[in-house]
Amino acid sequence: MYRRVRFISALFYIRTMAGYIWRLLCGRMRGNNEMILRFAKLSEKAHAPMKGSEYAAGYDLRSAYKYIVPAHGKELVKTDLQVQVPPGTYGRVAPRSGLAWKNHIDVGAGVIDADYRGNVGIVLFNHSNEDFEIAPGDRVAQLICERIIYPKLEEIEFLSDTSRGIGGFGSTGTK
Repeated sequence: MYRRVRFISALFYIRTMAGYIWRLLCGRMRGNNEMILRFAKLSEKAHAPMKGSEYAAGYDLRSAYKYIVPAHGKELVKTDLQVQVPPGTYGRVAPRSGLAWKNHIDVGAGVIDADYRGNVGIVLFNHSNEDFEIAPGDRVAQLICERIIYPKLEEIEFLSDTSRGIGGFGSTGTK
């Protein structure tokens, strides 16, 4: 009986320690499941990332300066923010739905690597026939932290066959 209790206690201890180590490796503190997105303001013109609602997927990013995105053109909009995404994630800079739908504004080059510490810039594309004006403080994109894996590379002679094969654009139909 004593051995069984001791064995169960040992298993419980191992399970507890494994969970603690896992949370530590994932950037979580013991007893706290929150991951932390750290940021620094590079100037007084920078605005802290903020969520539009409690369960919003992304943090709104705001322009630090005034810009005009020309019709059918592009502009690099500076936020004057540096970010440090949580371990095991990268930052995806995504369009805001309202800007995309109402103003035909899209985001390009939207990846922030985990080791990037520069000024977060947002490439905006204007697909409309009119110039688009951005004022300092305007919300222009959203930052979403997504989990990532870093697989090892292996070069091989041939890949395995699939039913799709080499069929590309439009090969699977529309219905």
